[in-house]
Amino acid sequence: MTDTVRIFDTTLRDGEQSPGVALSTQEKLAIAEQLARLGVDYLEAGFPQASPGDFEAVSRIAENIKGPTITALARCNRQDIEQAARALEKADKARIHVFIATSPIHMQAKLRMTPEQVLERIDQMVRVARMYVDDVEFSCEDATRSQVEFLVQAGQLAVDAGATTLNFPDTVGYTTPREYFQLITHLRKAIADPRITLSVHCHDDLGLAVANSLSGIEAGCRQVEVAINGIGERAGNASLEEVVMTLTARQDQYHVQHHIKTQEIYRASQLVSQLTGMPVQPNKAIVGKNAFRHESGIHQDGMLKDRSTYEILTPEAVGWGMTKLVLGKHSGRHALRQRLEELGLHATQSQIDQIQQRVKTLGELKSDINDQDLEAIWQEEVGQVRRSRNTELVHWQVSTGSHNRPVAYVSVRVGQEIREDSGSGDGPVHALFQAFARALSLDHVQLTSYHLAPISPGEAGLASVRVEIHGYDCETRGQAADSDVMKATAVALHEALAYLFERVQNVVA
Repeated sequence: MTDTVRIFDTTLRDGEQSPGVALSTQEKLAIAEQLARLGVDYLEAGFPQASPGDFEAVSRIAENIKGPTITALARCNRQDIEQAARALEKADKARIHVFIATSPIHMQAKLRMTPEQVLERIDQMVRVARMYVDDVEFSCEDATRSQVEFLVQAGQLAVDAGATTLNFPDTVGYTTPREYFQLITHLRKAIADPRITLSVHCHDDLGLAVANSLSGIEAGCRQVEVAINGIGERAGNASLEEVVMTLTARQDQYHVQHHIKTQEIYRASQLVSQLTGMPVQPNKAIVGKNAFRHESGIHQDGMLKDRSTYEILTPEAVGWGMTKLVLGKHSGRHALRQRLEELGLHATQSQIDQIQQRVKTLGELKSDINDQDLEAIWQEEVGQVRRSRNTELVHWQVSTGSHNRPVAYVSVRVGQEIREDSGSGDGPVHALFQAFARALSLDHVQLTSYHLAPISPGEAGLASVRVEIHGYDCETRGQAADSDVMKATAVALHEALAYLFERVQNVVA
């Protein structure tokens, strides 16, 4: 009988720890809905003790998402565990994921605890977690730099205290496939309890996260912790799509199955990219825009004769080309609401009215509005992380030409005051940035990143603009989508600079 590998998705917890990413509760719910459609077995919704926002997001996901086991992270202390338990109260299926570091460097430098104290804490806190849920996962943080026999002690102690899953993370992306295979093989023999699932969680600091995860599976792990698009701390986590499609394409090597509906992979990738503001690199395996493109004449000739000459997977298998055209300028509220619900995008009636107006405006420019368009509009109207509460963009204008230095004029409402100013620069984007900075009296600010990407094809298709701005010891980002690239640029710049302005004015905590 073929074994099953359980897919543990940590996009909303470890993935959201990517530098520069901050998802709202609405955005986390939208991603969680898609992960449920994708068929993940475990959905790590967040770290409830980290902030009130994290607690709210985990609670909302636990209450609303059906299918996966909802998981909350907790350090090995009672306060974290009790907060995680409270956040998971309304989940159909709940797991508390408890962790503590086990490597000498972490125990000495970070925890300032002896190995004996760490073992005592594991025993106590796993028992506390088990008081609240039957499903407890225990992780040895920095396992691959820990002493092997200490890992055996820690793992066995956690099992005796009630843990049902043991996770041995490569926290800093240090190990290699052969070394990890040997480690997991040893641990599997030393902690020989058939009721316990061993798990892998690998980071990509040396570019080996997927390879190491697959080695762990070969050695007997039956849970793998992954993130959509491989996002996460530093260089990221093992990519869900790469691990899953390797197991799918090479069943002859791994002899395991999974529960993922692979046709939902591409949509999950696009949604996470859109909401986190992290573009997918073009040559990214499985979901990059070049993954199924062929330019070489020799390759094209082979593809025309037989697709399998140069494709080991079909684009349809992961959901490429399956976007559904559903809306136009004549679409009513009922059709709009239904499609939003199908996409897992929730909105109030007033927000639906705003979305419908945007759909009608876009529908004047293009005949069909696809799911990517709708997701981008939803994010603008509902899901934005940092929507200014005290400023409003009233008007903007840019003048440029082959013989003219670009000049921009902006008008911004700050409270009851209208502020107007102008700016010039090397291009229209630079000019707009200068005008907004002057209108909001922001000195010493830099536009550190400007990214323009098409959302949907065609002359009137939507484009997304993402900007990052640094100033006053703070980094902010703005994002907007429109068929008018300069309008999207103006809105994104205003959003980022307005948030920074409010930080400086102590309007935003």
